[in-house]
Amino acid sequence: MTLYACALGLCLAAALLALLPTKAGVRAAGLITAAAGAVAAVAGVRAMLGHGWSAWLPDLLPLGGVRLALDPLGGLFTAVTGGVTVCAAIHGIGSAPARATRAVVPLFVAALLLVPAADGVGAFLLGWELMAMTSLLLVLAEHRTRPSVRKAALWYAVMTHLGLVTILCGLCYLAAGTMGDGFDQLRAAELSPAARNVIFLTTLAGFAAKAGIVPLHVWLPRAYPAAPGHVSPLMSGAMVNMGVYGVVRVGLDLLRGGPVWWWWIVLALGALSALYGVLHAAMATDLKRLLGYCSTENMGLVLIGVGAAGFFAADGAGPLAALALTAALLHVVNHAAFKTLLFQAAGSVQRATGTRDLDALGGLRARMPYTTALFAIGALCASALPPGNGFVSEWLLLQSLIHALPASGVAGAVTMPLAVGAIALTAGLAVATFVKAFGVGFLARPRGPGAEQAAESPRTAICGMALAATACLFLALNPTLVLPALIDAVTEVIPAGRPVTGEVTLRLTAITGSISPILIALALAGVMAAVPALVRAVATRPVRRAARLWDCGAGPVSARMEYTATSFAEPLQRVFVDALQPERAIDVTAVEESAYLVRRVRFRARVPDRVERRLYEPVLAAAVRLGTAARRLADGSVHRYLAYGFYALTGVLIVLAVIS
Repeated sequence: MTLYACALGLCLAAALLALLPTKAGVRAAGLITAAAGAVAAVAGVRAMLGHGWSAWLPDLLPLGGVRLALDPLGGLFTAVTGGVTVCAAIHGIGSAPARATRAVVPLFVAALLLVPAADGVGAFLLGWELMAMTSLLLVLAEHRTRPSVRKAALWYAVMTHLGLVTILCGLCYLAAGTMGDGFDQLRAAELSPAARNVIFLTTLAGFAAKAGIVPLHVWLPRAYPAAPGHVSPLMSGAMVNMGVYGVVRVGLDLLRGGPVWWWWIVLALGALSALYGVLHAAMATDLKRLLGYCSTENMGLVLIGVGAAGFFAADGAGPLAALALTAALLHVVNHAAFKTLLFQAAGSVQRATGTRDLDALGGLRARMPYTTALFAIGALCASALPPGNGFVSEWLLLQSLIHALPASGVAGAVTMPLAVGAIALTAGLAVATFVKAFGVGFLARPRGPGAEQAAESPRTAICGMALAATACLFLALNPTLVLPALIDAVTEVIPAGRPVTGEVTLRLTAITGSISPILIALALAGVMAAVPALVRAVATRPVRRAARLWDCGAGPVSARMEYTATSFAEPLQRVFVDALQPERAIDVTAVEESAYLVRRVRFRARVPDRVERRLYEPVLAAAVRLGTAARRLADGSVHRYLAYGFYALTGVLIVLAVIS
């Protein structure tokens, strides 16, 4: 409790210091925010190891007060939030946003820490709303200089508060049948199956919106590019995790599991989000938008694990359920590490070049060598290739799904192969996505003036990225040091033993399977060192001579001849043309003297978000038409307004008389 209270106090102190107009105050605020993250991470790790606590503050809120507690599950998300905060705060010391923005960042961190520590409905909703409001203020931070920020903030505000409404309805319905709002009381509540179904579905909608799950993801690729560079890592590495925390806390803990069809929905939403997110990430040319869709993909993978865990638990396969949930929570940790690194690198690139457009970048390897190397580490981890940390969690997830086939019945025999196929296709597309992002954005020659004039990031930014890269490498090579604490969080909601053991090699205890990340890394390093040595030993050394690169007789190769992000994604776009439905337009401008002579040809191509096009645009258009028609009802007549109130009150009384 002391460490947690200290972390919140440091956040408040950092917010006050950030209001000072001096550079010393800015640096002190950043360092204190990083210290708050470090203290919170220690508090979360202690809770994961069994040193939890609880507290009741009756005077902070009317009626029930504020109930706080940190158990292993909440400790996991607190530790992840603290670790992301350390990296993001150090990275943001060198930036110079407005004082109000600097003050809101530690308040946002404090709200993120309140959500997993809430032990009652009132405290949970208070922390959730504070998280929503502070993050909205941060998304709006640059609205004066970038008009697109206002539209992104509007989308984010509407989606996050609609999600809050559904969570509020579900949790209040859950608390209505008890004598209090504490989570212990909610666990003991006796509910009908219909009530449980309503509670789960309403809260799932709100939590899925926060996690960026399709079709509630539309705010995410807008809000991430709109947020300042050091805020995007907090949103992607910490805030979206709260949606997963909510699903696990309510579905598996407070409601104690549920019927199989609940978890079919979760698994299906996860698979759809993973595929949809990685497809749009592969098509994106905006670096931050690409990473935003990548968050949708990874949260989809996490929900596949959560859905599989609930499915196995409902089917009585406890060890497989524990393994699937362990893989999901491990991927939450891994995603937080590599996405923090990637968003920090993207923020550094934007600050150095003034653009996020991959088609206008290139050549950053020579101008930003440290940022390039650190982005490469994050791209390797996000691609789920060994020895990246994303590989271990996806391997565990695949093991839980593959070994479920013999004993999961007809439903599992149909569902699990489809989930395995979705994960495999997602992994392949993720590799192509990050090959595009790294190869086009950092290698070859610069394609724009911003890339030509880029300079390396400040030392504080490099230090923040280096911390995140160190976390990625540690999680990749030493998952056996992290998994025991994760398993304690898993057994809190699925008491089925320890599904994974081992010190150097991970061994699955309930099924046959093992993996050793350290040995894989050593083998890859040995092969990479042996192949060049073998080539040098066998091949004869030719006489060197300088010659120009082969250019097909067209002259020296220029930046216009290189692959851009758009052209790199063109083959994938053709393969998935039915799913993406890209739009193309050709504008031909003729000379004034003759229509047969062409002065300019302009080709435009874009890949729209089909969910937004087919679902949200018709709804918004209908709302506009309804609002236009409703203006006729407000004609300024007081008598008509009184009649509206009379008719509404009469209708409510009639409805109450009928149902009572």
